[in-house]
Parts: sequence; C-alpha cells; structure tokens
Amino acid sequence: MNGYGTLHESNSRYTLRFERFFPHNSEEVFLIITNPSFFSQWYPFATGEMDLRIGGQIAFDDGEGTTYNGTITELEEPYLFGFREVDDMINISLEEEDEGCRMIFTHTFNDDSWAVNTAAGWHRCLDVLVQIVNGKPIQWHDNSTKLRKIYSEAFYMER
Repeated sequence: MNGYGTLHESNSRYTLRFERFFPHNSEEVFLIITNPSFFSQWYPFATGEMDLRIGGQIAFDDGEGTTYNGTITELEEPYLFGFREVDDMINISLEEEDEGCRMIFTHTFNDDSWAVNTAAGWHRCLDVLVQIVNGKPIQWHDNSTKLRKIYSEAFYMER
C-alpha cells in the first residue's frame, strides 16, 4: 500500500524511508516544510523556534521537562532540508515529478529496537504534513496500533 515506510541497515545504523507525492511544486512544499509554525504542527516536539540556515538551531521540547536543539546540516531551497536531532539525522528531499513533487523523508538512527514505533509515528506525522500541504484541516487518525502491527510484520519479514 502506498505511503508505508521501509527500514534499511547500513554500517550498523538504520534508516527509515518514506515517500509522499504532492500535487504542488517543490517551492510551495519546501516553504511549508521549513515554516516554523507549520513544522511544529506535524513534527514531534517542535516548538516553532527555528533559525533557518546551515548551522541554525531548531528547538524541541518533549513536554516532560526535556528541551534540546537540532542543528540544520543541509539547506538547499527548494529541494533539501536536513538536520541532526541529538544522534539522529533527518533528511527531507523534494524532487520535481509530473504535476507536482515527490518528498523523500529519511530518519537515520543507531538503535533499531524502536524502529516499529518510530515508523508508525512518522507515518502518522507525515499524514498530517500531507493534510497541511494540501490545505486540509489537521486530523490525527487513531491508527497507531494498526500501523505498529503493519510495520512489525513488514520489518520482521525484511530480516
């Protein structure tokens, strides 16, 4: 089914990869992805504070007393936005395609024990990003359990 992420291993690190197609050009999508007020609506723990430049900081707050910053490592408007969040790397690239653009979202991390939960979480977050980009009202679907089951089966079969 379209929209599901995949898990890849390389050099003892793991990468979750998701793709989404938008019927909008990359400039429009890039502006929404990098806009701090939109970013904080779909990205977990984002506070809306972002210094949009290479080396700039993105502020996060887990709501339980832990605050931390991510560092922007890649920024090439309107095609590439990447940052380091603690030890994890997030990379969002946009490719022009037909009547819109394809987003490739990757999350690279060290410990695969949370891969299923993380994949289910990103799946839900990216569904909300699609709603934002398409000008729809945000609706968080209650599908975490179903997604964890799907990803658990998919990742178990891949090994």
